[in-house]
Amino acid sequence: MAAPSPVNAVEKVLAVLEALAEHRRLTDLARSTGLAKSTVHRILQTMVEGGFAVFDEDNGYGPGPRMVGLAGRTLGELDTSVGAEPVMRRLQERFSATVHMAVIAGDEAVYVRKLEGNKPYRMVSRVGMSIPLHCTGIGKALLAAMAEEDVASLVQRTGLPRRTPRTLTTLDALMADLRTTRDRGWAGDVEENEDGIVCAGAAIRDHSGRMTAAISVSQLRSDPTAVALDVVGPEVAAAAAEVSTGLGARTT
Repeated sequence: MAAPSPVNAVEKVLAVLEALAEHRRLTDLARSTGLAKSTVHRILQTMVEGGFAVFDEDNGYGPGPRMVGLAGRTLGELDTSVGAEPVMRRLQERFSATVHMAVIAGDEAVYVRKLEGNKPYRMVSRVGMSIPLHCTGIGKALLAAMAEEDVASLVQRTGLPRRTPRTLTTLDALMADLRTTRDRGWAGDVEENEDGIVCAGAAIRDHSGRMTAAISVSQLRSDPTAVALDVVGPEVAAAAAEVSTGLGARTT
């Protein structure tokens, strides 16, 4: 039998890619695409190796950080229609600091939007970059919007790698921090991911109440013009709430 043409091969990959938006299990993906399980598995393995898909035993397959990063570049053009762009711009101008938006991709977060601060220094972050959830302001904001049992399951899979001397490396410490985040409405990162960087983040929800993304403001701690997190945090929370309202989320 002749090998499939490049067009057919591409069509198979695109079929799996489209099915991945609705299905997570290999059997369901094969049924949805009409392809053999072996073919779907081979395509998925290549996608996982390339970062376009992720896999774990509990949840099956899902979009990977590179796929989300690519989507984020397009999402950046849509921010204005949902209210995120002007809100993020106001934060950037208010604090002259770097503002990020990120979404969850597997067990990490991926930046989908970045507005650089009006500072002589630049953050090393970039759109499409993956970041840990347990030690970043934006990541902890996303975790705080999850059920505690889901957070515990994630930590069991990933552990809590130490990034700096200030990183929270026990589940109890992380859970306590997430409870504080829920109570005050925003998450803080005081040099937990990178030495010298402080950050405040808050989650965004859509009309169904589902957490869809988070935004944050990052500053250099040694910057004499940096604004205290206790001031930044509530404003980030208010900004996230404004974006959420634009997406149809109910306010309480």
